[in-house]
Amino acid sequence: MPTRHAARDKTKYWSGEVTKHSNALELEEGVFTWKDPAKIAASLKRSAEDSTRRKGTPFQSAMSMLTFYINRAGKGHVAPSQKKVLEQAKVELRRQFDK
Repeated sequence: MPTRHAARDKTKYWSGEVTKHSNALELEEGVFTWKDPAKIAASLKRSAEDSTRRKGTPFQSAMSMLTFYINRAGKGHVAPSQKKVLEQAKVELRRQFDK
């Protein structure tokens, strides 16, 4: 007999799955674990510009994926030091897109 939490248990990590298997962007392996904000931003920019499945502009897609990871997929799993790197990557992404 399934528990009342069975459905929740199956979807508990849906946000992590979105990050790993994004329909809009082909992300490099481990991009959100890198320590260099400029490298993270460059990878996201490249992925967004190469994508033919994104709905918005390359900047919007790259920033959305980064923000999504910080807010959802990495929630509770990102060390404060790595979160700081990811926040710096947002600044770098804006710089690389001239925003």
